[in-house]
Amino acid sequence: MTADNPFQRAKAQLKKAGIKAGFSAKELEVLAEVSAVHEKELSVTVSGEKIKLMAFRVQHNDSRGPFKGGIRFHPEVNMDEVKALAFWMSMKCAVVGIPFGGGKGGVEVDAKSLSEKEYEDVSRAYIRGMAEHIGPDRDIPAPDVYTNPQVMAWMLDEYEKIKKRKAPGVITGKPLALGGSKARDYATAQGGVFALKQAADLLDLPPFKTRVAVQGFGNAGMHAARILSGIGYKIVAVSDSKGGIYDEHGLDIKKLIDHKKATGKVLGFEHTKDISNEDVLELESEVLIPAALGGVITPQNAGRIKAKIIVELANGPITPEADDILYKNDVFVIPDILANAGGVAVSYFEWVQNNMGYYWEEDEVLEKLGQLMFKAFRAVYETSKRLSIDMRTAAFVVGARRILEAEKLRGNI
Repeated sequence: MTADNPFQRAKAQLKKAGIKAGFSAKELEVLAEVSAVHEKELSVTVSGEKIKLMAFRVQHNDSRGPFKGGIRFHPEVNMDEVKALAFWMSMKCAVVGIPFGGGKGGVEVDAKSLSEKEYEDVSRAYIRGMAEHIGPDRDIPAPDVYTNPQVMAWMLDEYEKIKKRKAPGVITGKPLALGGSKARDYATAQGGVFALKQAADLLDLPPFKTRVAVQGFGNAGMHAARILSGIGYKIVAVSDSKGGIYDEHGLDIKKLIDHKKATGKVLGFEHTKDISNEDVLELESEVLIPAALGGVITPQNAGRIKAKIIVELANGPITPEADDILYKNDVFVIPDILANAGGVAVSYFEWVQNNMGYYWEEDEVLEKLGQLMFKAFRAVYETSKRLSIDMRTAAFVVGARRILEAEKLRGNI
């Protein structure tokens, strides 16, 4: 049941952390409780016909600050998924130490079928439906699956028209011209790289001796490969939805990015061997970065993983059962709520800059992100060692303790 229902899986992760940390039944109840659920029926015109689309916004916990989380446009969006994502966002914000709680939103729509005008209409309709539930000091949405800075721009504009005032801090992930932050477009990957460098130091893996395989060559995977290649790591394999490529001598990532942009795929890149997405996971490499889909490392293939470090840039790429196998095999997993927290961290920086009306240069954003990720990694690693638990469970312990501290100070426990 937990593998099929994301919210049940999230609660199982929480229960596991609670047992290790000694949380009370009341504390677990508070941590699992969803603060608010908003469902709206949006009326939009698609292909000349008026249709109804279901839209969601889940607000999990705001004891540490306003709700925060993305909005996804996807035909399979459902309430259990959005609840789980909101819960994980609460944990992620707490782990990385930023003053937000978790939220998540979605519209049940096939984004690929929409024209640009229809895309805009759905974006604005979502804000009209949810405007009373969001705000710069209440709930701050951001991009997610099939939403991007342009969608955030339309949403910001619609919100400001409804409220009749400027409110750049209501949405993050905006274009720079509308108050976005520098480095936001590659922040998720950069945060993962900062975390990886700390794990590599612990395992004595210098860049020039470290081979990396990246499953998923979208935004996060592509930028991770680019950044790592630039600091001396050897990227030996990458894949996208159409298949993967391998070169034991290392890929020229700059040329590969140009090839991907020109052809829409990584297959066919010069001097490489074609491999499958499954092959990428099981290659001889020191580092594996799942950066695409959830649930790709399972009990069936976990025992064949050869990497010493896994960096979860994707959300939930390792199933709970596979987690146990990897831990027994001494694979160092940097869990998603730590590894991919760079995106929400720089979203926080964007919100801060919006509130100040003062904007930082890229170097300053990266310096602050590095400091944040360093502290978060150390807190999780030290907890894992102190309690003799895996890094994922340790991350949940760290995040849960910080939320519980806020709840206790507020008198809610």
